[in-house]
Amino acid sequence: MEVLDVRKGEHVALVGPNASGKSRLASAFAGRAGAKFITFRDSYGSYGDRNFFMQQRWNLFTLENDAPSVGDRPLVTLSSGELRKYQLRRALESGTKVLVIDNPYIGLDPQARKDLTRQLTELSATTTLVLVLSRVAEIPPFITHVVPVADGQMGEKVPLEAYLDAVLPPAVIRMRGVTISYGERMILDALDWTVREGEHWALTGANGSGKSTLLSLICADNPRAYACDIELFGRPRGSGETIWDIKRNIGYVSPELHRAFQVDAPALDIVASGLFDTEGLFRHPSGEQYACARRWMAEFGIEDLAETPFLRLSSGQQRLCLVARAFVKDPRLYVLDEPLHGLDEPQRRRVKALLDRFCGAPGKTLLMVTHYPEEYPACIDHSLTL
Repeated sequence: MEVLDVRKGEHVALVGPNASGKSRLASAFAGRAGAKFITFRDSYGSYGDRNFFMQQRWNLFTLENDAPSVGDRPLVTLSSGELRKYQLRRALESGTKVLVIDNPYIGLDPQARKDLTRQLTELSATTTLVLVLSRVAEIPPFITHVVPVADGQMGEKVPLEAYLDAVLPPAVIRMRGVTISYGERMILDALDWTVREGEHWALTGANGSGKSTLLSLICADNPRAYACDIELFGRPRGSGETIWDIKRNIGYVSPELHRAFQVDAPALDIVASGLFDTEGLFRHPSGEQYACARRWMAEFGIEDLAETPFLRLSSGQQRLCLVARAFVKDPRLYVLDEPLHGLDEPQRRRVKALLDRFCGAPGKTLLMVTHYPEEYPACIDHSLTL
Protein backbone atom coordinates (compact mmCIF):
# COMPACT_ATOMS: atom_id res chain seq x y z
CA MET A 1 0.00 0.00 0.00
CA GLU A 2 1.22 3.48 -0.82
CA VAL A 3 2.38 5.57 2.11
CA LEU A 4 1.19 9.13 2.63
CA ASP A 5 4.06 11.43 3.59
CA VAL A 6 3.14 14.42 5.76
CA ARG A 7 5.97 16.54 7.07
CA LYS A 8 6.18 18.97 9.95
CA GLY A 9 4.41 22.23 9.16
CA GLU A 10 2.27 20.70 6.41
CA HIS A 11 -1.50 20.32 6.36
CA VAL A 12 -2.65 17.94 3.64
CA ALA A 13 -5.93 17.36 1.81
CA LEU A 14 -6.61 14.00 0.16
CA VAL A 15 -8.94 14.90 -2.72
CA GLY A 16 -10.72 12.61 -5.15
CA PRO A 17 -14.09 11.23 -6.27
CA ASN A 18 -16.24 8.81 -4.30
CA ALA A 19 -14.82 5.28 -4.00
CA SER A 20 -11.36 6.48 -5.04
CA GLY A 21 -9.71 5.04 -1.91
CA LYS A 22 -9.17 8.29 0.02
CA SER A 23 -10.59 7.04 3.31
CA ARG A 24 -8.61 3.80 3.18
CA LEU A 25 -5.37 5.68 2.59
CA ALA A 26 -6.17 8.17 5.36
CA SER A 27 -7.01 5.40 7.83
CA ALA A 28 -3.77 3.58 7.02
CA PHE A 29 -1.80 6.79 7.51
CA ALA A 30 -3.48 7.45 10.86
CA GLY A 31 -2.63 3.96 12.05
CA ARG A 32 1.04 4.27 11.13
CA ALA A 33 1.42 7.84 12.42
CA GLY A 34 -0.42 7.22 15.69
CA ALA A 35 -2.87 9.95 14.67
CA LYS A 36 -6.41 10.44 15.87
CA PHE A 37 -8.85 9.48 13.08
CA ILE A 38 -12.33 11.03 12.95
CA THR A 39 -14.76 10.10 10.21
CA PHE A 40 -18.16 11.59 9.45
CA ARG A 41 -20.21 9.06 7.50
CA ASP A 42 -23.63 10.57 8.11
CA SER A 43 -25.09 13.74 9.55
CA TYR A 44 -24.99 12.47 13.12
CA GLY A 45 -21.42 11.56 13.83
CA SER A 46 -18.56 9.13 13.47
CA TYR A 47 -18.95 5.55 12.41
CA GLY A 48 -18.55 4.30 15.95
CA ASP A 49 -21.52 6.36 17.12
CA ARG A 50 -23.75 5.44 14.21
CA ASN A 51 -25.96 2.78 15.75
CA PHE A 52 -26.67 4.83 18.85
CA PHE A 53 -27.64 7.90 16.90
CA MET A 54 -29.74 6.12 14.30
CA GLN A 55 -31.73 4.29 16.99
CA GLN A 56 -32.06 7.09 19.53
CA ARG A 57 -33.28 9.74 17.07
CA TRP A 58 -36.56 7.81 17.04
CA ASN A 59 -36.72 7.72 20.83
CA LEU A 60 -35.65 11.23 21.71
CA PHE A 61 -38.15 11.62 24.53
CA THR A 62 -37.48 8.25 26.12
CA LEU A 63 -33.72 8.54 26.61
CA GLU A 64 -32.24 6.70 29.53
CA ASN A 65 -30.62 8.74 32.28
CA ASP A 66 -27.25 7.24 31.45
CA ALA A 67 -27.39 8.20 27.74
CA PRO A 68 -24.19 9.95 26.56
CA SER A 69 -24.35 13.69 27.11
CA VAL A 70 -22.39 16.90 26.77
CA GLY A 71 -22.96 19.10 29.79
CA ASP A 72 -26.68 18.74 30.50
CA ARG A 73 -27.62 17.90 26.91
CA PRO A 74 -27.96 14.36 25.54
CA LEU A 75 -25.40 13.79 22.79
CA VAL A 76 -28.16 12.83 20.38
CA THR A 77 -29.70 16.32 20.57
CA LEU A 78 -26.59 18.08 19.25
CA SER A 79 -26.67 19.48 15.74
CA SER A 80 -24.16 18.24 13.16
CA GLY A 81 -22.00 21.33 13.70
CA GLU A 82 -22.13 21.03 17.49
CA LEU A 83 -21.24 17.36 17.33
CA ARG A 84 -18.17 18.09 15.20
CA LYS A 85 -17.01 20.69 17.71
CA TYR A 86 -17.48 18.17 20.51
CA GLN A 87 -15.52 15.48 18.70
CA LEU A 88 -12.69 17.86 17.81
CA ARG A 89 -12.44 18.97 21.42
CA ARG A 90 -12.43 15.37 22.58
CA ALA A 91 -9.64 14.57 20.09
CA LEU A 92 -7.55 17.49 21.31
CA GLU A 93 -8.03 16.51 24.94
CA SER A 94 -6.42 13.18 24.05
CA GLY A 95 -3.19 15.09 23.32
CA THR A 96 -2.96 14.13 19.66
CA LYS A 97 -0.52 16.11 17.53
CA VAL A 98 -1.81 14.73 14.22
CA LEU A 99 -5.51 14.68 13.39
CA VAL A 100 -7.03 12.96 10.35
CA ILE A 101 -10.62 13.95 9.51
CA ASP A 102 -12.72 12.17 6.89
CA ASN A 103 -15.52 14.27 5.33
CA PRO A 104 -15.45 17.12 7.89
CA TYR A 105 -18.01 19.23 6.01
CA ILE A 106 -20.57 16.58 5.12
CA GLY A 107 -24.12 17.58 6.05
CA LEU A 108 -23.24 21.08 7.31
CA ASP A 109 -25.08 24.25 6.30
CA PRO A 110 -23.05 27.23 4.98
CA GLN A 111 -22.68 28.94 8.35
CA ALA A 112 -21.68 25.70 10.07
CA ARG A 113 -19.06 25.13 7.36
CA LYS A 114 -17.64 28.60 7.99
CA ASP A 115 -17.59 27.97 11.74
CA LEU A 116 -15.84 24.64 11.29
CA THR A 117 -13.26 26.14 8.93
CA ARG A 118 -12.51 28.86 11.48
CA GLN A 119 -12.09 26.26 14.23
CA LEU A 120 -9.84 24.07 12.06
CA THR A 121 -7.77 27.09 11.06
CA GLU A 122 -7.12 27.89 14.73
CA LEU A 123 -6.35 24.24 15.36
CA SER A 124 -3.81 24.14 12.49
CA ALA A 125 -1.48 26.40 14.50
CA THR A 126 -0.74 23.55 16.92
CA THR A 127 -1.88 20.33 15.25
CA THR A 128 -1.02 18.70 11.92
CA LEU A 129 -4.24 18.18 9.97
CA VAL A 130 -5.02 15.71 7.19
CA LEU A 131 -8.47 16.14 5.61
CA VAL A 132 -10.29 13.75 3.28
CA LEU A 133 -12.44 15.70 0.81
CA SER A 134 -14.49 14.94 -2.28
CA ARG A 135 -14.90 18.50 -3.54
CA VAL A 136 -12.18 20.96 -4.50
CA ALA A 137 -14.40 23.80 -3.28
CA GLU A 138 -14.18 22.42 0.27
CA ILE A 139 -10.39 22.74 0.57
CA PRO A 140 -9.83 25.30 3.36
CA PRO A 141 -7.12 27.95 2.98
CA PHE A 142 -4.87 26.62 5.76
CA ILE A 143 -4.15 23.48 3.70
CA THR A 144 -0.58 23.62 2.41
CA HIS A 145 -0.52 20.58 0.11
CA VAL A 146 -2.96 18.43 -1.85
CA VAL A 147 -2.68 14.75 -2.75
CA PRO A 148 -5.07 13.74 -5.57
CA VAL A 149 -6.42 10.20 -5.28
CA ALA A 150 -7.99 8.14 -8.06
CA ASP A 151 -8.65 4.40 -8.39
CA GLY A 152 -6.92 3.73 -5.11
CA GLN A 153 -3.71 5.41 -6.21
CA MET A 154 -2.17 8.56 -4.74
CA GLY A 155 -0.90 11.22 -7.08
CA GLU A 156 2.06 13.48 -6.36
CA LYS A 157 1.77 15.75 -3.34
CA VAL A 158 1.71 19.33 -4.64
CA PRO A 159 1.41 22.77 -3.02
CA LEU A 160 -2.17 23.98 -2.69
CA GLU A 161 -1.77 26.90 -5.09
CA ALA A 162 -0.24 24.72 -7.80
CA TYR A 163 -3.04 22.17 -7.45
CA LEU A 164 -5.80 24.77 -7.65
CA ASP A 165 -4.16 26.42 -10.66
CA ALA A 166 -4.17 23.04 -12.40
CA VAL A 167 -7.83 22.16 -11.78
CA LEU A 168 -9.60 25.54 -11.57
CA PRO A 169 -10.00 28.48 -13.99
CA PRO A 170 -7.06 30.92 -14.15
CA ALA A 171 -6.59 33.53 -11.45
CA VAL A 172 -7.77 37.03 -12.37
CA ILE A 173 -6.53 38.50 -9.07
CA ARG A 174 -3.96 36.98 -6.74
CA MET A 175 -2.75 38.69 -3.58
CA ARG A 176 -0.19 37.24 -1.21
CA GLY A 177 0.45 38.80 2.20
CA VAL A 178 -0.80 42.24 1.10
CA THR A 179 -0.35 44.76 3.91
CA ILE A 180 -1.35 48.41 3.73
CA SER A 181 -1.13 50.85 6.64
CA TYR A 182 -1.32 54.60 7.05
CA GLY A 183 0.66 55.69 10.06
CA GLU A 184 -0.38 53.47 12.94
CA ARG A 185 -3.65 52.50 11.27
CA MET A 186 -3.61 49.06 9.67
CA ILE A 187 -5.92 48.88 6.64
CA LEU A 188 -5.04 45.47 5.16
CA ASP A 189 -3.09 42.99 7.25
CA ALA A 190 -1.27 40.19 5.37
CA LEU A 191 -4.22 39.54 3.05
CA ASP A 192 -4.10 36.39 0.91
CA TRP A 193 -6.84 36.39 -1.72
CA THR A 194 -7.37 34.75 -5.09
CA VAL A 195 -10.22 35.55 -7.47
CA ARG A 196 -10.62 33.19 -10.40
CA GLU A 197 -12.16 33.73 -13.79
CA GLY A 198 -15.93 33.36 -13.70
CA GLU A 199 -16.29 33.90 -9.93
CA HIS A 200 -18.69 36.47 -8.54
CA TRP A 201 -17.63 37.97 -5.21
CA ALA A 202 -19.41 40.01 -2.57
CA LEU A 203 -16.90 42.22 -0.75
CA THR A 204 -18.25 43.17 2.66
CA GLY A 205 -17.11 45.00 5.78
CA ALA A 206 -17.84 48.03 7.91
CA ASN A 207 -17.02 51.56 6.81
CA GLY A 208 -13.26 52.02 7.03
CA SER A 209 -12.52 48.27 6.87
CA GLY A 210 -10.37 48.60 3.74
CA LYS A 211 -12.76 47.79 0.89
CA SER A 212 -12.01 50.93 -1.12
CA THR A 213 -8.27 50.50 -0.55
CA LEU A 214 -8.48 46.93 -1.80
CA LEU A 215 -10.35 47.98 -4.93
CA SER A 216 -7.85 50.76 -5.61
CA LEU A 217 -5.04 48.18 -5.62
CA ILE A 218 -6.94 46.19 -8.23
CA CYS A 219 -7.92 49.12 -10.44
CA ALA A 220 -4.37 50.54 -10.68
CA ASP A 221 -5.31 53.64 -8.69
CA ASN A 222 -3.01 53.05 -5.71
CA PRO A 223 0.79 53.36 -6.17
CA ARG A 224 1.35 51.11 -3.14
CA ALA A 225 0.34 48.19 -5.33
CA TYR A 226 3.88 48.10 -6.71
CA ALA A 227 5.25 47.33 -3.24
CA CYS A 228 2.83 44.41 -2.79
CA ASP A 229 2.75 40.86 -4.11
CA ILE A 230 -0.19 41.26 -6.51
CA GLU A 231 -0.93 39.56 -9.80
CA LEU A 232 -3.64 40.82 -12.15
CA PHE A 233 -4.69 38.76 -15.15
CA GLY A 234 -1.67 36.52 -14.70
CA ARG A 235 0.93 39.32 -14.57
CA PRO A 236 2.70 40.59 -11.42
CA ARG A 237 2.26 44.29 -10.77
CA GLY A 238 5.36 46.15 -11.87
CA SER A 239 6.28 43.65 -14.58
CA GLY A 240 6.00 46.21 -17.37
CA GLU A 241 2.26 46.62 -17.72
CA THR A 242 0.82 50.14 -17.84
CA ILE A 243 -2.16 51.46 -15.91
CA TRP A 244 -4.07 51.44 -19.19
CA ASP A 245 -3.19 47.78 -19.80
CA ILE A 246 -4.87 46.97 -16.48
CA LYS A 247 -7.86 49.28 -16.86
CA ARG A 248 -8.59 47.86 -20.33
CA ASN A 249 -9.77 44.64 -18.67
CA ILE A 250 -11.81 46.27 -15.89
CA GLY A 251 -15.22 47.94 -15.82
CA TYR A 252 -15.35 50.11 -12.70
CA VAL A 253 -17.88 52.29 -10.89
CA SER A 254 -17.75 53.69 -7.36
CA PRO A 255 -19.06 56.58 -5.24
CA GLU A 256 -15.58 58.15 -5.45
CA LEU A 257 -15.65 58.00 -9.25
CA HIS A 258 -19.14 59.51 -9.26
CA ARG A 259 -18.09 62.43 -7.06
CA ALA A 260 -15.04 63.09 -9.23
CA PHE A 261 -16.96 62.96 -12.50
CA GLN A 262 -17.61 66.66 -13.11
CA VAL A 263 -17.77 66.53 -16.89
CA ASP A 264 -20.72 68.37 -18.42
CA ALA A 265 -20.69 66.44 -21.68
CA PRO A 266 -23.72 64.64 -23.16
CA ALA A 267 -24.59 61.42 -21.34
CA LEU A 268 -23.79 59.44 -24.48
CA ASP A 269 -20.22 60.76 -24.41
CA ILE A 270 -19.90 59.82 -20.74
CA VAL A 271 -20.91 56.23 -21.49
CA ALA A 272 -18.65 56.11 -24.56
CA SER A 273 -15.69 57.33 -22.49
CA GLY A 274 -15.65 53.91 -20.83
CA LEU A 275 -14.22 52.55 -24.08
CA PHE A 276 -11.09 54.63 -23.45
CA ASP A 277 -11.01 54.62 -19.61
CA THR A 278 -11.04 58.42 -19.43
CA GLU A 279 -13.09 60.83 -17.36
CA GLY A 280 -14.43 62.69 -20.34
CA LEU A 281 -14.25 62.09 -24.06
CA PHE A 282 -10.84 63.08 -25.41
CA ARG A 283 -11.01 60.84 -28.46
CA HIS A 284 -13.72 60.88 -31.08
CA PRO A 285 -15.54 57.51 -31.10
CA SER A 286 -16.40 55.82 -34.35
CA GLY A 287 -19.98 55.39 -35.42
CA GLU A 288 -19.80 51.77 -34.30
CA GLN A 289 -18.51 52.79 -30.86
CA TYR A 290 -21.29 55.33 -30.44
CA ALA A 291 -23.80 52.67 -31.46
CA CYS A 292 -22.35 50.36 -28.80
CA ALA A 293 -22.74 53.08 -26.16
CA ARG A 294 -26.35 53.65 -27.21
CA ARG A 295 -27.11 49.94 -26.92
CA TRP A 296 -25.80 49.89 -23.37
CA MET A 297 -27.82 52.97 -22.47
CA ALA A 298 -30.87 51.15 -23.80
CA GLU A 299 -30.05 48.11 -21.65
CA PHE A 300 -30.13 50.34 -18.57
CA GLY A 301 -33.23 52.21 -19.70
CA ILE A 302 -31.56 55.60 -20.20
CA GLU A 303 -31.35 55.80 -24.00
CA ASP A 304 -33.61 58.89 -23.99
CA LEU A 305 -30.96 60.76 -21.96
CA ALA A 306 -28.23 60.38 -24.59
CA GLU A 307 -28.04 64.08 -25.49
CA THR A 308 -28.69 65.45 -21.99
CA PRO A 309 -25.62 67.03 -20.31
CA PHE A 310 -24.36 64.74 -17.57
CA LEU A 311 -24.40 67.38 -14.82
CA ARG A 312 -28.07 68.13 -15.48
CA LEU A 313 -29.09 64.55 -14.76
CA SER A 314 -30.38 63.43 -11.38
CA SER A 315 -27.96 61.57 -9.12
CA GLY A 316 -29.66 58.26 -9.92
CA GLN A 317 -29.52 58.92 -13.67
CA GLN A 318 -25.84 59.80 -13.39
CA ARG A 319 -25.16 56.55 -11.54
CA LEU A 320 -26.89 54.57 -14.29
CA CYS A 321 -24.73 56.34 -16.90
CA LEU A 322 -21.60 55.38 -14.96
CA VAL A 323 -22.74 51.76 -14.60
CA ALA A 324 -23.39 51.64 -18.37
CA ARG A 325 -19.92 53.18 -18.84
CA ALA A 326 -18.43 50.27 -16.83
CA PHE A 327 -20.13 47.72 -19.11
CA VAL A 328 -19.63 49.40 -22.50
CA LYS A 329 -16.28 47.77 -23.32
CA ASP A 330 -17.43 44.27 -22.29
CA PRO A 331 -14.58 43.84 -19.74
CA ARG A 332 -13.29 40.61 -18.23
CA LEU A 333 -13.67 41.96 -14.68
CA TYR A 334 -16.47 44.11 -13.27
CA VAL A 335 -15.58 46.06 -10.12
CA LEU A 336 -18.81 47.61 -8.88
CA ASP A 337 -18.67 49.60 -5.65
CA GLU A 338 -22.21 50.54 -4.53
CA PRO A 339 -23.55 50.40 -8.12
CA LEU A 340 -27.17 50.71 -6.98
CA HIS A 341 -26.54 53.72 -4.74
CA GLY A 342 -29.24 56.35 -5.26
CA LEU A 343 -31.42 54.21 -7.55
CA ASP A 344 -35.15 53.77 -7.00
CA GLU A 345 -36.57 50.28 -6.49
CA PRO A 346 -37.57 49.58 -10.13
CA GLN A 347 -34.11 50.60 -11.32
CA ARG A 348 -32.45 48.48 -8.63
CA ARG A 349 -34.36 45.43 -9.81
CA ARG A 350 -33.46 46.21 -13.41
CA VAL A 351 -29.74 46.55 -12.71
CA LYS A 352 -29.66 43.40 -10.54
CA ALA A 353 -31.29 41.44 -13.37
CA LEU A 354 -28.75 42.81 -15.84
CA LEU A 355 -25.89 41.87 -13.53
CA ASP A 356 -27.16 38.30 -13.36
CA ARG A 357 -27.60 38.20 -17.11
CA PHE A 358 -24.25 39.59 -18.18
CA CYS A 359 -22.12 38.18 -15.36
CA GLY A 360 -23.57 34.78 -16.14
CA ALA A 361 -21.68 34.75 -19.42
CA PRO A 362 -18.61 32.47 -19.51
CA GLY A 363 -15.43 34.05 -18.17
CA LYS A 364 -17.05 37.14 -16.63
CA THR A 365 -15.79 37.94 -13.13
CA LEU A 366 -17.52 40.25 -10.65
CA LEU A 367 -16.47 42.06 -7.48
CA MET A 368 -19.34 43.93 -5.87
CA VAL A 369 -19.55 46.08 -2.76
CA THR A 370 -22.75 47.15 -1.07
CA HIS A 371 -23.88 47.67 2.51
CA TYR A 372 -27.30 46.24 1.67
CA PRO A 373 -27.27 42.44 1.30
CA GLU A 374 -30.55 42.48 -0.61
CA GLU A 375 -28.80 44.37 -3.43
CA TYR A 376 -26.51 41.48 -4.33
CA PRO A 377 -27.53 39.68 -7.54
CA ALA A 378 -28.27 35.97 -7.45
CA CYS A 379 -25.03 35.18 -9.29
CA ILE A 380 -22.88 35.92 -6.20
CA ASP A 381 -21.05 32.72 -5.27
CA HIS A 382 -18.11 33.90 -3.12
CA SER A 383 -17.61 36.44 -0.36
CA LEU A 384 -14.77 38.23 1.42
CA THR A 385 -15.34 40.14 4.64
CA LEU A 386 -12.74 42.71 5.72
